[in-house]
Amino acid sequence: MKNIVLPTDFSDNSWNAIFTAVKLYADVECQFYILHAYEPKALHKLGKKGQQRLGVLYESLAQYSEQELEKVMTYLAKHLKNPLHHFESVSKSDTLEEAINKIISEKDIDLICMGTQGASGAKQVFMGSNTVKVLKQIDDCPILAVPAEYDFKSLKSLIFPTDFMKKYEKHQLLPLTELATLWKTNIEVVHVAVEFALNDQQLINQKLLKERLHDLNVTFVNIDFEDNVAHSLEKFITNTRLDLIALIRYRHSLWEKIIGEPVVKKLTFHTKMPLLVLPE
Repeated sequence: MKNIVLPTDFSDNSWNAIFTAVKLYADVECQFYILHAYEPKALHKLGKKGQQRLGVLYESLAQYSEQELEKVMTYLAKHLKNPLHHFESVSKSDTLEEAINKIISEKDIDLICMGTQGASGAKQVFMGSNTVKVLKQIDDCPILAVPAEYDFKSLKSLIFPTDFMKKYEKHQLLPLTELATLWKTNIEVVHVAVEFALNDQQLINQKLLKERLHDLNVTFVNIDFEDNVAHSLEKFITNTRLDLIALIRYRHSLWEKIIGEPVVKKLTFHTKMPLLVLPE
């Protein structure tokens, strides 16, 4: 059984992430945790009277959280009848990233699936501040970021950008390989570079990746570097039929060191398809 966290702020975008997850894993037994977090930290910075006044506010926030989660659970029970899927609501008085960290350890979570745009919903912003914080601070669990208004149909093809500079562990690739096996997905392993000749370590890592993916439909593609990695990938994505981007977010990766650009951050702000971020 897969354990999946579905953070919600009760916005349309968070609903879209829920629907994407249940469709993506329709044939997999899953325990879904619908998580809502609200922050109490401001209380500790105030005087006693301020704390009393805000205490009333946070009590109402707690009630709001429970009431809205109950509405979500009622809707899911009525409209989602998949016998493989089970839902549980979780309300936590914490920041979202702290709440997610706690539930990861408490429930042995396999995946976080969340919308990329919060209730504010500014059209020009792909990813809301909460999602950015989660991507920055949750580094031990895969994260699937679902864009606003994305309508999932199937997972026919995905892109996996890499520079072959790091070893690929089997457990690290598991969320990707599970989905690709489930949907019989075509995987395009993309190398963005000015020069495509690989050094000895890259060749070893490339061979290992081929072994890890040998049972799947895989194509290796070279993309010319233009301006920056994110721009090069976006240009390729625009001209290719794809349903998902999968990335391993290495800290201090070669891309960041040489090019000086945080590739994951740039892609998450511009792509119009789901982004699966795999932990290092």
